[in-house]
Order: sequence, then C-alpha cells, then structure tokens
Amino acid sequence: MDLGIAGKKAIVCAASKGLGKACAASLAREGVDVTICARTEETLNAAADEIRALGGGSVQTVACDITTDEGRAAVLDACPNPDILVNNAGGPPPGDFRDWDRDDWIKAVDANMLTPIFLIKATVDGMIERKFGRVVNITSSSVKAPIEILGLSNGARAGLTGFIAGLARKTVAHNVTINGLLPGAFYTDRLKSNLKVHAEKEGVSMDEMAARRAASIPAGRLGDAAEFGEYCAFLCSAQAGYITGQNCLIDGGNYPGTL
Repeated sequence: MDLGIAGKKAIVCAASKGLGKACAASLAREGVDVTICARTEETLNAAADEIRALGGGSVQTVACDITTDEGRAAVLDACPNPDILVNNAGGPPPGDFRDWDRDDWIKAVDANMLTPIFLIKATVDGMIERKFGRVVNITSSSVKAPIEILGLSNGARAGLTGFIAGLARKTVAHNVTINGLLPGAFYTDRLKSNLKVHAEKEGVSMDEMAARRAASIPAGRLGDAAEFGEYCAFLCSAQAGYITGQNCLIDGGNYPGTL
C-alpha cells in the first residue's frame, strides 16, 4: 500500500534507538523527510546512517534534550513546518511512589505530558492551514491498564491522554489527526531496564525474567520495534484521516479488556 505521504516532513522525537527509531525508519521508507532528535549525538548519528541506508526520504539530526525549551526550539528551527509529529520521550524510572518527591513528578510531567503538548501547540496551526497533519503520541499500555511499578509514567501519560481526547476532536475537521500509540512489551532498552528491576527483586537472571514476560503474553513473544514503526506509519498515512483521538494498543493481545 502506498501511504500517500512521500515528500511530507516529519519530526520524530527520541529516535536514536528503540521505538522512536523504528517509527523514523518506517516513515523514511515511505519517502517522508524526517528530522530526528535525541540527547546523544553519536547514537543519533548512527541511527540516522541506518535509516538513510534504507532509502526513501532524507534524514537530518538534532542532538538536544526535547524536554527543554531550548531543545524544542532547535528541532523546530530544523523543521519549522512538519506535516507529521511523533512525540516520544524516555519514560520515568520505575519504583515505589513513597520514594518520589516533587522534582521526580515535575520531571515526569515535563517529559511525558507537557513536552508533547508544547510541540503540538507549536505545529498544529500550520497543519490546519495546510489541511494535513498527523500527530502520534507514543505513550504506554499503562494508559489503559496501569502498571503499579510505573506510577510516574501512569500519571503523566494519563494526563496527556486526557488533554488529547478533547483536542483531537477539534482538529480532525481540518484533516489533522492526533492519536496515541500504546506499546506493550517491546524488547527495547526501556523494557530491559524494567525487567532488570523485576529480576533483581525475584533473584533470577534477565533471560529468565524476559522468558517469563514473553510467556505471559498471548502472542507468546515480546514485540519487535519494526512492527511498532509500521503501525505508526499507517497512523500517519493519507488513509488514516478518519482515525483521531484513539489510543491504539499494540501489545500482542496482552490487554485483557473488551474495550
């Protein structure tokens, strides 16, 4: 299927590895010119080289902290009129809420709620004017089924989800959609970090804990980041203009609910 987005411009945040990188790769293969950002320049440049090798759209990099005003300004200077915005940021650390102070909460909200909102604020009017826009917020399956050990993430991402629920119904009349893409267990550095915490708690190896996690998923395996990237590309497609305000799970059937 031709997704109808060749020649469009995209910003993909936290795209030096993991799910963000996979999203950038899928978009670039569709002919989208992507601007990718992350904090570590060396890792970011390596990711850009990998994506360029796939062919398709151009790739430019901005090494920055997207959760800061300066970082967002740098990315928007590099790509001032994106047609596609993929919001993504590393999740806050797991732990017990009793150990978190105000600074921990503010940092989580800044990264996983306010940063996406500010980037949308800076780009959505241009999308509306051009009559095309696709915003994908990478959040978490915890939006639908909270994960106790990820309380900081549960709170911040739920806040973003509530905000988007209203906004997405306003922009869709202009062919600007905003959706959440909710990953389950994908074998990324983020999941490895969480598995390590659980493994240490239970006194088992990382391999054993990963195998247990995979066995608990109906699909019987952990997710591949490339699958996530392809789902993101479809949500950004010309064909997806009737999908907005949705929280799209990609979790191998792990969420047990009907809705």
